Amino acid sequence: MNSRVLRLSALAAVCFLVLSSVAPLKAAKLNAKQPPNIVVFLVDDMGVMDTSVPFLTDAEGNPKRYPLNDYYITPNMERLSKQGIRFNNFYAMSVCSPTRVSILTGQNAARHHTTNWINPAKNNKGPKGPPNWDWEGLSKEDVTLPRLLQKKGYRTIHVGKGHFGADGFPGAEPLNLGFNINIAGAAFGAPGSYYAEKKYGLGTRRAHHAVPGLDKYHGTDTFLTEALTLEANAALAETVKQKQPFFLYMAHYAVHAPFDSDPRFADHYKDSGKPKNAQAFATLIEGMDKSLGDIMQQLEKLGVAENTLIFFLGDNGSDAPLGHQHAVACAAPLRGKKGAHYEGGMRVPFIAAWAKPNPDNENQQNLPIPADAIQPQVAAVYDIFPTILDITGILPPQGYIMDGLPLDQLLLGEQDHSRPQTFLMNYPHSPHRSNYFTVYRDGDWKVIYHYFPSEESEGSHYQLYNLAKDPFEQHNLAESKPKKLKQMMQALIDSMQAHHAQYPVEAEGSTKPVKPKLP
Repeated sequence: MNSRVLRLSALAAVCFLVLSSVAPLKAAKLNAKQPPNIVVFLVDDMGVMDTSVPFLTDAEGNPKRYPLNDYYITPNMERLSKQGIRFNNFYAMSVCSPTRVSILTGQNAARHHTTNWINPAKNNKGPKGPPNWDWEGLSKEDVTLPRLLQKKGYRTIHVGKGHFGADGFPGAEPLNLGFNINIAGAAFGAPGSYYAEKKYGLGTRRAHHAVPGLDKYHGTDTFLTEALTLEANAALAETVKQKQPFFLYMAHYAVHAPFDSDPRFADHYKDSGKPKNAQAFATLIEGMDKSLGDIMQQLEKLGVAENTLIFFLGDNGSDAPLGHQHAVACAAPLRGKKGAHYEGGMRVPFIAAWAKPNPDNENQQNLPIPADAIQPQVAAVYDIFPTILDITGILPPQGYIMDGLPLDQLLLGEQDHSRPQTFLMNYPHSPHRSNYFTVYRDGDWKVIYHYFPSEESEGSHYQLYNLAKDPFEQHNLAESKPKKLKQMMQALIDSMQAHHAQYPVEAEGSTKPVKPKLP
C-alpha cells in the first residue's frame, strides 16, 4: 500500500510539521508511570440512532430523545456515556473496510485508497471504479496503530471482525498488522452465522464466511457475540497476569447481517410491532451492549479499570432493516443508512470514557474526561490514531502523513476553534445504496457530488444542505444557493487533490478519471 507513504503534499507537510512540533510536549505530559490501557470497542453497522443513548441534541445543545432511542436497549452504553463524553457529529466512512483501515492508519480513505468494503474473493471496484483502488488492503509494511503500540511494549489483541484485506493478501491476517493475538479475525466482514449450533457458518452455504478459531463453542448455545466476549476477557486476564499494558481492539461482527436473532433478548422485542428482521437487529444491538458491560466488569475485576480508556464507536451508518435506504427511516430523524450519501450513512456513535473514573489516577489527571458530556464539534474515525498516540506518548514515524488530529481538547469537553470542522468521504464505486459520490462537510454546510447523475441524486451532480437549519437533509439548496454551492465544490475539489484521491472512470475498462466539476 505504497500510496500511504508517498510524497507529502504541501498541505500535508504543513500539518505534519505542526503535529510533530506539539506531540513531544503532549507525550511528556501524558507519560505516566503506568501506561494507560486502551480499548477500541468497534460495532459493525451501528449508526448513531441504534441505541437508547440520545446523541442528537435540541437547539440548546441538550440531548433529545427520538422514538428509536426508546426502541433499543443499551444500558451499558448509557453507563459508559454517563462516565464520559459522547460526540454527536462523529463521522465514519459509509462502508466498513475504509473505516477500519482509517482507524489503524490515521488516514482518510481518500488517501489510503481502500475506498470500498473489501470483497475477500474478487475485486469489487465496480464497473466504473478506479482501477488501482486498494482492494488488497493493509500490508506488513504499513504503519499501523497496533504495530506502533506493540513496539512501545503493549500487548495488542484483536478480537472479532478484521476485514483489512482480501484473501491471500497479508491484510487478511491481523497478526501481520501488529497484533500479538488474533481471535476470530479474517478477510470477510459478515459472519457465516451467529449460532454455535451452526458452527458459526461452517458446513453451511455460508461456509466461506465461517468465523474461525471458535471451534470449542461449536454445538453449544453460545451466541457469537458472547463467544467473542468470553475470548476477549480471557485474553485480558492473561495479559494482566503478565503485567503488560494492553490495546484491545474489540471489533464485533454484530450488528452486521445476517440478522440472526439473539435468543437471550428476543422476548424484549416480540411485541414491538417491528418486522422480524428488525427485531433480530435489536437483539444484536442488545447483545453487543451486554458484551460492553461484561468487558467493563472484567476490567474492574482485574483491577485495571481505572487505568483503561475506552473508545466506543460504530464503523458506518446504520443498517437496521427499517425503511428505504434514502429515506428518514432506519436512522430517523436522520436521512439514509449504511452506504448512502446522507447523514444516516456515515454518522456514528462515539463515546470516550475511563472504564472506572478515579480523579486520583495519574492518567485520568492528565486526561480528565468530564462526566455525561456532549461534544458537538466535528470529528472522525481517523482522529483515533493520533489521539491514542498522544495518550500513550508515541510519535509517528518521521514523514508519515496523518489526516487525523488529536482529540485531546475535545475529550475534555472544550471547544477547539483551531480545528477544521471538515469531513471528506469519497466513494468512487458501485453498486451500493448510493454510487460514485463524494461528500464534503465544512461547518454547517454539506455538499454531495454525484459523478453520474441519477434518480438517487435528483438528476443532478449536486446536492447542498445546511445542516444547522436542515439537519435531516430535506431541502436541497444547490439551485437556490449558487455562490455557496460553488464555494463548497471548490473546497471539495481542493480536498480531494490534497488527499491524492482517486476518481471513477468514464466507462468500464477505461483508465480516464472523471473528476468533479464546478457548477
